[in-house]
Amino acid sequence: MFGYIRVNEQELKIREYTAYRSYYCGLCRNLHVRYGRTAQMMLNYDLTFLAILHTGLYEPETEKERKRCILHPVRRHDSVQNEAVAYAADMCVLLSYQKLLDDWRDDRKYPQRAAAGVLKKSYKRLEEQYPRQAEAIEKNIRLLSQAEQEKAGDIDYVSGLTGKFLEEIFVWKEDIWEADLRRMGFFLGKFIYLLDAIEDVEKDRKKENYNLFSEWGDLWQEEREKELREMLTSMMAEASRSFERLPILENAGILRNILYSGVWCRYAQLLEAGTRKDKKERASREEV
Repeated sequence: MFGYIRVNEQELKIREYTAYRSYYCGLCRNLHVRYGRTAQMMLNYDLTFLAILHTGLYEPETEKERKRCILHPVRRHDSVQNEAVAYAADMCVLLSYQKLLDDWRDDRKYPQRAAAGVLKKSYKRLEEQYPRQAEAIEKNIRLLSQAEQEKAGDIDYVSGLTGKFLEEIFVWKEDIWEADLRRMGFFLGKFIYLLDAIEDVEKDRKKENYNLFSEWGDLWQEEREKELREMLTSMMAEASRSFERLPILENAGILRNILYSGVWCRYAQLLEAGTRKDKKERASREEV
């Protein structure tokens, strides 16, 4: 489900890309050192965004290291470590554990069950440390699974369940910035869920799995695509509006790149592929 809140690399300056990678590497290293290889494999771009966002907002004391890793053994890379990165790593473990359990319940995939078992001890500790976030993740993933089993068709309700647990994750400190962080997390969560459903719709139709857009027909037909784009645009507009109210200077260019451009990269790829497929199908029908 996750991995859509990422940069548009082509639009970043070199120094901005280097800074972005330093947070990604920092989160990766933090997960490995504190939680092990299994947690490290749960690394995603969405929580990298969160680490950069909280660093810019709260300006915690930050250390930079140059490290090698298994994926990049030849060259050293910058790695950022601070309390915001550590919080993002904690949320990654909380979220990954519940998602692994949900996958196990739905599909009986033994690798997911095994990975959840490895993370269980860390999850229990984090559950005590972050009861608000842990409860929101567990409750709303459960409600989401229930909604999918019942084949719920209410787009706002179903996508909003992801928004509800992501808004709790976005609130690190309950302070004057809480309302805007909540709103950002909520609408980003809805955006993530819907974009994931759009990407999976053809696969879900073939397997007869639940998908909000299964009955929509051709998503890339002009009017349908317009409706999808307007829906997603409204969500990103709300998230971006909340972001702009936050007093963030550090790495603001990276965050704006993600919110205004990066989140649309995958949608653009899906649109291009869907449009190309439609053209081929029409050409095939005309030949017949």
